[in-house]
Order: sequence, then C-alpha cells, then structure tokens
Amino acid sequence: MAASSHNPFPRSPNPSTRSYDSSSVSSATSPRPQVQLLGNLMGSSARSNAVQAPQPIGIPPLPPASQTGFQPYTPVTANSVMGRDSLPPTDSVASTPGLSSAQLSANVSAQKRAYRQRRKDPSCDACRERKVKCDATETTSCSECSSRNVKCQFTKETNRRMSSIKQVQDLEKQIERVRRENSNLRRTLAERGEHMDIDVEGAEQLPQHLPPDLNSEPRKRRRPTPLLQDPSRARAAFRNFSKGVLKSPAPYRQPQAAIATFDHPRPPLPLKATVDKLLHTYYGAAHIMMPILHWPTLQHQVDELYQNTTNIQRVPISWHSMFFAVLAVGSLFSNDPYPDRTLRASEFLEASRSLTDPWNNDFDLDNVRAFFLISLTLNELNLKSASWKWLGSAVRSAQDLELHLEVTGVRSRVEADMRRRVWWAIYVLDRTLSMELGRPFMIDDCDCDVALPEPFDDHFLHTEGPVHPPHVIPLSHFLHIIVNITRSYSAMRKAFSNSVIEPPRLATFDNHFIACQNMFPEVCEANNASFIAPHMLMPLAYLLSARLLLHRHNLSPGCPPEARGDAIQQCKVTAIETANLIARINVTLADTATALLVTHIFRSTLFLLLTGCYELASTCLRALKSIDARRDVTIPCGRFLSFFTQILGAKQRELSAVLPRSTTPGYHPQTALPDPRAVQDALLKDEELLIYVSADMQASTETAWVWIGAEREAPLAMPLSSAGGGLTHLDTRTGLDAKEREDWGGWDGLIELTRGLATTAVASPALSYAPRAQTLPPIKMEQGANIPGSGTAEIGSSRNSPTAGAVSGSRSTERISIASII
Repeated sequence: MAASSHNPFPRSPNPSTRSYDSSSVSSATSPRPQVQLLGNLMGSSARSNAVQAPQPIGIPPLPPASQTGFQPYTPVTANSVMGRDSLPPTDSVASTPGLSSAQLSANVSAQKRAYRQRRKDPSCDACRERKVKCDATETTSCSECSSRNVKCQFTKETNRRMSSIKQVQDLEKQIERVRRENSNLRRTLAERGEHMDIDVEGAEQLPQHLPPDLNSEPRKRRRPTPLLQDPSRARAAFRNFSKGVLKSPAPYRQPQAAIATFDHPRPPLPLKATVDKLLHTYYGAAHIMMPILHWPTLQHQVDELYQNTTNIQRVPISWHSMFFAVLAVGSLFSNDPYPDRTLRASEFLEASRSLTDPWNNDFDLDNVRAFFLISLTLNELNLKSASWKWLGSAVRSAQDLELHLEVTGVRSRVEADMRRRVWWAIYVLDRTLSMELGRPFMIDDCDCDVALPEPFDDHFLHTEGPVHPPHVIPLSHFLHIIVNITRSYSAMRKAFSNSVIEPPRLATFDNHFIACQNMFPEVCEANNASFIAPHMLMPLAYLLSARLLLHRHNLSPGCPPEARGDAIQQCKVTAIETANLIARINVTLADTATALLVTHIFRSTLFLLLTGCYELASTCLRALKSIDARRDVTIPCGRFLSFFTQILGAKQRELSAVLPRSTTPGYHPQTALPDPRAVQDALLKDEELLIYVSADMQASTETAWVWIGAEREAPLAMPLSSAGGGLTHLDTRTGLDAKEREDWGGWDGLIELTRGLATTAVASPALSYAPRAQTLPPIKMEQGANIPGSGTAEIGSSRNSPTAGAVSGSRSTERISIASII
C-alpha cells in the first residue's frame, strides 16, 4: 500500500507553512520504492499531526538524537537548478525503530485514510501531449521531461487540480531568479563603467534623482534599539573609562578639563557706535538669509561685552572669534568708501583668524559659526579657493558636533534651533560654492537627517519654545526658501553627469523652481510692476542662478542642435526676468549685492548680448557699474563683458558683409542690410561665441571643452609662489594687475559698445536702472511694504509661462524700420 509522505523540500525559496500531501498529486500506478513503504511502517512516525517546518533546498533534515549515523549530504553543484539535483530521496529520512502497537495501528490507519482520499495525478503538458505516465512531484520534474530536457510545467485548463500554492511558489521562484540575474548584470555593467538601456514599457523604470518636496524633512537615519533595562550603570562606567579612547555623542559630551588653553592676545575692540552700525548692515545683508545667530542673545552679549572692556579675557575665545567675523561681514556691506571698507573687513577677518586655535580638538557652536563666516567673507572677497578651504573646516567641525543629525539631548529650544540653522547655512554655502566652482559637494544628503529650522523669527523664539502673537508674520528671513532651492542641487549634479538633460527632466526641475518662486512674497513675481527692496533680490539670486545653470548645461558640443537652441532660449528667459527685477529695484544695489548676485548678473548679460536684447543688457551693465569695486569680482566680469562685446560686434559686422542682402523696393541693393534674423541665427550657432557665453563652465575639467588639445601647446611658465597678504592685495582678490584693471575701457565705454550693437536692430523697450540711496531692512521686520510702481509696462515672461516672455523678447528684436536701414 502506498504511503503518503511529507516532502520537507519545497520548490519555492519562500515555502508555505501549509503541508503539501504528495498523495494528491501522485498516480496510483506511480512507481514507489519499497524502502519508503517499509520506512513508514517500521520506523517511528515521520509525519505527525504537527506540520514540519520546511528545510532549505539541498540541506537534509537533522537526524534524531538516537540515530547513530549521519545521512549522506550532496552539496549544491553549479549544474543543479536551485539545488534540485542535490535533493535527498524521500526514503533517506529514516526514523528510530521501536514503535509501540498503538503507534503502529495509528500509522496504518492514517495511511488508509490517505489512500482513500487520494485522487489521480494531473499530468504535465509534455506528458499529456505524448499520453505517457507522468511521475512529477512537487519538487522535481518528471522523468520524461528530464530525459527530453524540456520544462516540466502545468498550464492546461484541465490541470487546475494542481495545488494553487505550488503555482504561486513557482512564480515566486521565477521572479526571484529574474531579479537576481538582473541585479548581477547591473552590478557587472557598473563595474565596467557601462550603463544598461532599459525598455521603459517592458521593465521597471530606475528611480531618477528628483528634487525633494518643498519643506520636506530629510529621511531619518537608523537609531539603535533601546534596551529593556536601564543602562545607567554601564553609562557611568563607560563615560569614565572611555576617556581618550573615543568621544561621546555631542549632546552627551562632558567638557574637558583643559591642560593648556589657547590664550592668544585679544585684539582691541572697535567703538560701540561702529559695532552697532556694522551689526545693522550685517543683519540687512546676511542675517535675513543666513540667521545663524539668535539676534536678541547676540545684542545682549555685545552689551555685556562693552559694559566691562577691562576684562576681555572672561569672554570665551570662540565667541570672540565669531564676533570679529560678524564685523568683517558687516564691513563688506557697509556704505563706507571703497578702500576703507575692504581694509577694515580684512583687519576684522585677520583678528578672527588669530583667535582660532589650529590644533583645537574640542569644538563648540561658536567655532563653527566663525569658520562659516570667515568662508562667507572670503567668498565675497573673490578668494574662492580660500573660502573653499575654510568651508571644509566648518563642515568637519559641524559634523564633529553632530549638527547634521537630529539629536534629542539639547535642552533649550533656542539652542536646538540654532544648531539646525547653522547646519543648513553651511549646507547652502556648500551647495552654492560647489556649483560655482564645479567641485564635488562636501555634504552628502544621505548622511543628514536634521530637521528644518522652526518657521519663526528670532524675537519669537524663547528657551521654552516659540511665542507667536496673533496677526503677526512669524517668519521674515529667507533661509527656508533658500534651503528648498539648494536641496535640488544634488539632483542637478546627478543630471549634469549626462551629456544631455532631456526635456522631461528639465520640466521637473522647472516645476520645482516655480514652486520655490511661489514661496517668495507677491512683490517678487515676474508680472508685478511694483518696486522691490534690494534685500529681496539677494535670495532670488539663488533661484535665478540655479535655473540658468540648469539650462546652460545643454550648451556643450555633445548636445544636439535643437537642445542647444532651447538652452539658449531658456537662459534668455531667465536673463530677461533678472533684468526686469533689477529695473524694479527702488534703491541702489551697490552695498547689498552679493558675489552670487554679481556673478548671475554677469551670466545674464552674456546671454542678453548674444540674443540681441541690448537694452536689457544695458540695464544689467548699469547695475554692475553701480556695484563696481565694492565686490572684487565685478571688475573682472566687466573686463570679460567688454571683450565679449567687441568680439560680438566684429562677428556681427562680418556676417553683415557675407550674408545676402534683403531687397527693398526703391532702394539700391548696396545700401540694403542683411536680414537681422539671419544674422542673429548665425550668431547663435557660432561655436566661439558659445564658448565665451558658457563662461565659468570652462572652469571644470568635467564640463569644459575649450581646453581640449591644450596639452599639445607649449607649456606655460609655472606661477610664482604667493608671498601672502591676499586680503589686502587687490591683485590677488581680482586676479588682475593694475594695467589689466584699466585696459578694458570702464563701464561707460562698455555701455557705449552695447549701444553700438543695436544699430542693426531695434531693441525692445525696458525699464531703466537708476541707482538711489541705500536703505537697509529694519532689525525687527514684520512685513515689507510694497511701493507702488510707476505703471511702466515690463518686458519678460510671466512666472508660470516663461515661453511667452521669450516670444515677446524675440519679436521686439526682430523688428527693423526703414529709417534704421537708411
């Protein structure tokens, strides 16, 4: 009598917990070894009422403790499929002898019941077609399919008696095998530096690096599971005996007893009136964007400092260094005469550096603030490599304090929020400076899970929490908006790794930037004609610069001509919006413009000149003229623009002489001019001009194409070693000597050159930029008042439809009158 045996080796790697009765799928005439029957009759009950746990494939079950010998084990070979060749036979599962009569009787009764309940086996597809006996089991193919080397499967409609669990297990096994093979193939291609072309319709799409949602919190990193018992005893012992071996996490770190403190002579303090003025300019230029200080606390600390100036040593040296760095930033944005402000900022910066211990091993929050402000000041002084170095110190010291992690050991709400603000300010500077220099980011998003700062101004934050009175705007600084903009830079850098950014991906970024622009006040909208304060344009520079850098990537020679043309038009749209915003400034940009804004205006002017928007380009040039030497990067930008304008004019005259002339009735053909559209199209396709327009794209080896083949030229002379004094030497800050700073003709000559380019086309009318006196925002800002505009119609695109602005600008530059032809 055939016996029903439980097979402990299911096919699927995810075995079901249900027991599968092989008698329901085996034929009555199927050959069964007699050893199996004898083992079931003479041995102990190998199959009790309890369901046995399935065993892994290729590993036989453990023998009972009373068994003297071990079962033979056949390892999984490379030729076996999922260990199928190494499966032990059913009769190899032996049992201990010595059954009682009651157990034997129960076993025989169970075998009889299984025999009565057994049904005829369904046959596989191959055996059914050949009408032969099928001896397939749950785990093995039938002998007929194995001999013919075909797949043993059950798919016919008449085979629905097959167990549904087995079908699910087979499908799971196939899916798992495909996934494993696909993963191995991707890993192999990644090691070779290749990529896999995937059919989007037939395969899963790989997740693209997209900008995060607005105000979304970073993904939380894993934390250890708390113990069930209190580890206070182990904590006390660990804190004592781990000294010198490791540092505890920042919130639980005890202050070290200093053996030899860094006691540098303290520089003299400036006058209190000077400090109050510089703090005001710092607030209006830097604090509204990077509020790394709790302003009421800073004012209280400054007042205490000047109440007792005889004992300055009582002030922590880290706070003193941070204080001088704040004054250095305030000096750069003050309205003092040009040489004085830079020299005084250099003195404060040197004082802050002298109070920095280069061998410090225990940092505090003021150390991080000082490093950040020094880096920010050096960036404004156009010493970007030095700024990059100090930014690295700020990043590493902040990570040493675990500012990149959301910690729970901070007791004060103000301190906790200051930690978040300092970290996100460092994050913004890291992203911005890295994109400007074309260098890798120092901060990885995957390493950070610190929350965004609380949406409250400083005067609403208190130790127990924020106190927000009703009917008052809780937030007036722009840190949250800037963070949302710069968090997309990681996805942009991933997109820059491709030679061409496809239109769907560009549209994703554009939608993100539109959402970021909606976070600004209504007065910053592109279709608003009201005047705006200059401090509103500083955070907008992050958004406008990101949009231009994104689309400018498709200017590279590896992009198709259509993509390069679209890139020029999109950059033109951003440049037009920039020029219109500059024209709406109600005061001068001279004392509030940052290096980022100056660089963005420089890039926008290049595209406005290339695309024929000469009046809008003149608006940008007048803004740069008002800034002039107040930012050290402005003079080099003007020199480059003067060179580009001369090259553009020469090529324009050359094309006018080569291209066919338009025939106007009643005029001699020699007095006619070529079609301006043909001249403009030829300029947009000139490779030399595209190199000049790309500007700082040529500063990185990964994006530059102008230096290809330069290794075949004569080697240049090695630069002389620097003798120091970069803060005070104008040649170091500008990269130009005295002759080069004067040979480009100045701003007035550059504006005249721009007007000369407009002789062959009537440029579109634009709002003019007229510098006015400087006004800084108040220290405690509630809501910025909108100054009514003059009603002049603006030129440019609306915020939600930038294409319209591009069409409007192009039509205005394509019109040509008969008077201009004569």
